Order: sequence, then structure tokens, then C-alpha cells
Amino acid sequence: MTVVTDTRLTRRLEGKPRVHVTRHLLPSIEARMNELFEVVLNLEDRPLSRDELVAAMRDCDVLVPTVTDRIDAGMLDEAGDRLGLIANFGAGIEHIDLTAARARKVIVTNTPGVFTDDTADLAMMLVLSVPRRLGEGSRLVRDGKWTGWAPNAMLGHCIGGKRLGIVGMGRIGQAVAHRARAFGLEIVYHNRNRLPSSVENMLGASYEPDLDRLFTDCDIISLHTPAGSGTHHLVNAARLSLMKSTAYLINTARGDLIDEDALIAALENGTIAGAGLDVFAREPEVNPRLIALPGVITLPHLGSATIEGREHAGEKVIANIRFWVDGHRPPDQVLEGWA
Repeated sequence: MTVVTDTRLTRRLEGKPRVHVTRHLLPSIEARMNELFEVVLNLEDRPLSRDELVAAMRDCDVLVPTVTDRIDAGMLDEAGDRLGLIANFGAGIEHIDLTAARARKVIVTNTPGVFTDDTADLAMMLVLSVPRRLGEGSRLVRDGKWTGWAPNAMLGHCIGGKRLGIVGMGRIGQAVAHRARAFGLEIVYHNRNRLPSSVENMLGASYEPDLDRLFTDCDIISLHTPAGSGTHHLVNAARLSLMKSTAYLINTARGDLIDEDALIAALENGTIAGAGLDVFAREPEVNPRLIALPGVITLPHLGSATIEGREHAGEKVIANIRFWVDGHRPPDQVLEGWA
């Protein structure tokens, strides 16, 4: 018998903990889970319905969800008393009701820092690609419509000397600033809290406390804030109207940061020049008007899609579960909302 003790949680587990994984993970991670736990895997790799998630929580000690699994207070109320740990696969936890989890004495963990470089690489790729019209150029060649080089064909904008506005200067925002500096971009950022001057100097970044001014003054805006009530439709029609007609918007964070209808209107009207989007409001649905716009690059949520990153995230999930089973505080316990 294993005794699990925590300041907020006491569980007694007979033998191996029962772990329910909601999506298909890398084979190496699932194999290791099979060795350590009594694990239920989703080999079909389809999103579980609300009822299926509730049933899984009723029948396991640990749930391993992903960003596509919405876990609200009502579901946790229906989960029963067995569930003790939600070991999220991924850093974002806005899809989990932390207050409800706390009330039911369920610990929540995540995998912070794992996808920082992967997401920053993708954001920087879009910062480079959208102004140079790489999406349009690729489609031109693929569709057999390219007629050859010409002095005035497919002209975009250079990157060096342009002003990059970073909204949200956490791990990923800072990693983007580090990359952008190497390309000669001037970096301005807006954040809930200003960074220490030593970090600003290291990144070559200037703080802009007025978000509207950031949108007005920058040539490229890149979003790196978490989703939540305070950031829902942070980019709306009013802010888009502040941007230069030659400016670009990049989003590798969360889809609901942008009012997509307002963005489509701004792109169709020439209010802004283009956008690079890896996330969308109603994934996996993507508004066909967005896809049809020539100045937009749309990607299928690839920010964390590397073998190395997904393997590291899986290893963190396993470590969090093992710490919890052994009676220790998991290293990646989410403390926000906990007393």
C-alpha cells in the first residue's frame, strides 16, 4: 500500500495508481506509463466528450488531460472522491477550473517551460515569413501560377530596423525577444509587470505601459499572453484600427485573444497588412475567410509540435505523478488560486 500525503490531500492507493490519459502521447511516454502505473490510454486519439471525461475522472486517481479538455466545476462535482491529481500535459491551465479543483482538494500540475523554445521558434518564423509573403509565394508555386522572377513581383517588407511589439513578456515572450534582436528588430514590450532593468538590457527591450500606444507605434505585434477573462478579445476592432496599414499581427498564444471577425474585417479593408496565426477561436474550425486572405499564414497549432518537446512534457507529467504517489508535493504543482 502506498500512502500519499499532502497538505491539501491524503489518499491511500492499493498498488499502482490508476491513470487515465485523454489523448495519444508519444509511444515512449505511453510505454513508460504502462510500466509505472495502471494506465488507460486513448489510442484512437480523439477528443473525449464531457461525459467521457467525467466517467474517466470517476474511475481514476490521476487524470492526464491536454489543452483541448475543458474541465469545469460541474464536471469536478460529478467526478466523485477518487480523483486526486490532474497532471496536465502542457503549460496552459486555463481549461481547468482551478478554484473548483481546490475546493475538491484535487491537485493540478502542468509542464512549464517545456515548449518555450519551440513556440518562440515558430513565432519568430511567422515574424519573418508574413512580411516577406512566404505563404503567398508558396501557394503561387504550388498552384502552378508562378511566371518567373520579376523586379516588382511578390514584394514584401524587410525585417531589420522594424519595431516588434511583444504583448506578454513571460518565458516565451522573452525567448522571442532574444531571437528578434539577432535579426535587427527594435523590441518594445507590454506586460502586466515591468521586467527588471537587467533583463531589459539583456534583451534590448523597452517597456511600453500603454498597450494602445504599442499597437499604434509597432510594425509587428506578437501575442504571448495566457487566455482568460482579462485577455479575451484583447485584440479587437478598436486596437486593430490603431495599427499601421503596413503592420502585421502574429498569434502563437491562444485563439480567443483576437476577435476574429474584427481581424478579418481589418485584413479585408487593408487596415493592416497581414497576419500569422497558429491558433484560432474555435479550433479545429478555421474561418474560411481567414484562409482565403492572401496576406495571412494559417498553421494547425504547431507551436509545441516537436518530438523533443512532447517527449519532455510527457516526462514531466510522469515525474509529477510519481512525486504525488510518493507523498511529496509535485514539482510543477499549479499554486495559483490555492491558499
